[in-house]
Amino acid sequence: MSDDLSLEERKVIYRARRGLKEIDVYFDPYVRQYYLKADAVEKALFAELVEQEDPDLLDWFMEVSQPPKPALKDLINKLKHYVHASDRVQ
Repeated sequence: MSDDLSLEERKVIYRARRGLKEIDVYFDPYVRQYYLKADAVEKALFAELVEQEDPDLLDWFMEVSQPPKPALKDLINKLKHYVHASDRVQ
């Protein structure tokens, strides 16, 4: 990561490190490959997503329940697509 990251970007990147494999499998590739290139709206959505509790995130990623905002569901689907699309390439 670069030294020219904003304080907010640094906070989000730090908060994205969960230590829970089921979530990190989605957050880590997104942070490394896409987060810093994302537009302001997507960065704000990701910041909102990483503020959620792990049990809620697990339920949303495993489609046991739905996030409270459709935009969060769309972002979760995007993160899942990034991971699963790269699985097919390898």
